[in-house]
Amino acid sequence: MPTHAEKKRLPYTPEQMFDLVADVRRYPEFLPWCVGARVVSQNAGELIADLTIGFKMFRETFRSRVTLERPHHVHVEYLTGPFRYLNNHWRFHPVPGGSEVDFFVDFEFKSRLLQAVIGTVFNEAVRLMVRAFERRAMMLYGRERPGATLTARPSPRQG
Repeated sequence: MPTHAEKKRLPYTPEQMFDLVADVRRYPEFLPWCVGARVVSQNAGELIADLTIGFKMFRETFRSRVTLERPHHVHVEYLTGPFRYLNNHWRFHPVPGGSEVDFFVDFEFKSRLLQAVIGTVFNEAVRLMVRAFERRAMMLYGRERPGATLTARPSPRQG
């Protein structure tokens, strides 16, 4: 099913990028199609969150366990909602001048109709979401310096 993986060098520290991705409550402020976010429970290493995604006439809420391994890894484990499965992680590696951000998402909706609809726009939608995190980092931490580069990796499975 749809899979997307990419690496990007950004002029922000792994800690800054970790904090941005781990701040799930703020997603509706900047993330396309995210119309709601609620943290159900939280401790130092994990949170349980409900995200509501709205796309055209669809509106779906799903619950995830988000494991926070500061400052290098955020892993999302799907618990309940409209997916058959959802695998998502962010890794942050220090590099000279900032960090390399490694993003991966793989999912399948239970609904064939919803899967067909998202399948037509999946790659562009994920790229827009990754760019939204970049813009958020720029807004929070300052402008990007020249030299940030994108390396898209081919997906192991195309859907």
